[in-house]
Amino acid sequence: MTEPRDDGEHPVEMLHRPGALLHVRPKTRGRFRRARNRIYAEALGVALVMDVFQPEGPPNGLGVVDVISSGWRSDRLVLNEHVGFGLCDALCGAGFTVFAASPGSARLFEGRDLVLHVHAAVRHVRHHAAEWGVDPARLALAGASAGGHLAALAALSPQTGRPSGREPHRRHDSSVAAVAAFFAPSDLEGLFDGDAGREAARQGILWGDLLFHGGAAARTDSEIAARARELSPLHAAASFRERHAGQTPPPFLLVHGDADPVVPLEQSLRLADALRAGGGVADVLVRPGGGHPWPDAGAECAKTAAWLAAHLR
Repeated sequence: MTEPRDDGEHPVEMLHRPGALLHVRPKTRGRFRRARNRIYAEALGVALVMDVFQPEGPPNGLGVVDVISSGWRSDRLVLNEHVGFGLCDALCGAGFTVFAASPGSARLFEGRDLVLHVHAAVRHVRHHAAEWGVDPARLALAGASAGGHLAALAALSPQTGRPSGREPHRRHDSSVAAVAAFFAPSDLEGLFDGDAGREAARQGILWGDLLFHGGAAARTDSEIAARARELSPLHAAASFRERHAGQTPPPFLLVHGDADPVVPLEQSLRLADALRAGGGVADVLVRPGGGHPWPDAGAECAKTAAWLAAHLR
């Protein structure tokens, strides 16, 4: 379907975050047309939305569900920052259609809810694949930081479809054929202790709210550890074959800077090891001196687009 070029206008009023920043248009190379605020699900009366980025050039028929989350917060400001990072530009420049899905924010939804919302986004894209001109069997998940964490966790815990179900979206499974995650947490146990915890608090990362509704202050250490393991892609990767009848996980590309002050590079390296131990493919792309994030990620984004194209084909 044909969409007008992005005119910078928003179809709804945006509340709670700085209005001026919400309307800032990130610098891009303009390789896409953009449809804003497409509702893909509802949760607790809240509409969950995605922006769809279609390539200006010839499409390749491949789709990427790009999970928009920073510190497990998801809104228009986070999306603007992500678009400015350059991944949407690189993917659209390579012919992909990108479904930038906002799964909601911790404090309103805990981590298990956010993962369910990612599954819903994948099912929605699969159900409407013909409308957007993508192959429903060749979808990928992507994300940066918390978005990469949620993408990885959803990819490693796919939901089966219900072909005879009354709800048409639920007839589709939520599996994907590949995953690309940038500087994403993989093992939440102890991740935000000490200096990392202070840096996380400074950056407004919603750590306790990710684990439990209402935060973790009233929870025991054992409860916190158990929930952190449940929400860790590392442990989901280690148990994938057992949970999915001997299947192997989808191929992963993990992109990380070796100077990340929030999520150490070790988080991606350990996840890669666990994926390989389970029979999967895991490639790691390290950016020397890269932080969380780094300002000139064009080369890494272009390599990610090429890696996804190779693995989805």
